[in-house]
Amino acid sequence: MLFATNNDDRAVAIDFETANESRTSACSIGVAWIENGRVTATEEHLIRPREMRFNPFNSAIHGIRADDVADAPEFPAVWARLRERLDGRLILAHNAAFDLSVLRHTLTDYGLVWPVCPYLCTVTLARRAWPTLTAHKLNHLADFLGIALDHHRAGSDAEACGRIALAATRELGLNGLAAIPKGTGISFGRLTPDGYTACKGAKAPSRRAKAAVQG
Repeated sequence: MLFATNNDDRAVAIDFETANESRTSACSIGVAWIENGRVTATEEHLIRPREMRFNPFNSAIHGIRADDVADAPEFPAVWARLRERLDGRLILAHNAAFDLSVLRHTLTDYGLVWPVCPYLCTVTLARRAWPTLTAHKLNHLADFLGIALDHHRAGSDAEACGRIALAATRELGLNGLAAIPKGTGISFGRLTPDGYTACKGAKAPSRRAKAAVQG
């Protein structure tokens, strides 16, 4: 798939919260739509998991309990609102191994077709952009960049993820999200109805080497 330049960059940042340890227990999804190098809209949807088992540990993190989603739609109805707009866009996720796993397993659980999308783990991108930071968790990066964050609210997390990706491209001097593979050596992952390939990060300069250059 070919990507356009910065003026036509179209992406979507996603974030899932889950009711328990199962990758099929999504109880909330946040999406932040990105056009022309900026976040243009953010959505958050509660989801009623097929199995209404809420682990107290998960609820303590995101604050969602069974009563909160009792009247919410199940995933297929939420996905129907998003699928057409999401298909073909670059998906951004902070720790994509988790969020893309939730997406894949939930789609499969409901017998839904996987979309055709490239995807990028913004943790990998942030490590390349700011190698001297001691941590690259979403809340640490939000604090570092001055991004407002209501952590573990899916919509807020998704928006922060998108803003971090855009800030990283500027930090790296790239002409938009599409320029990331060529400019950094990071390979986008890819999701298709036939399977997926993982996002891979090329070896970045060491923190010591980076600090020496900056010093």
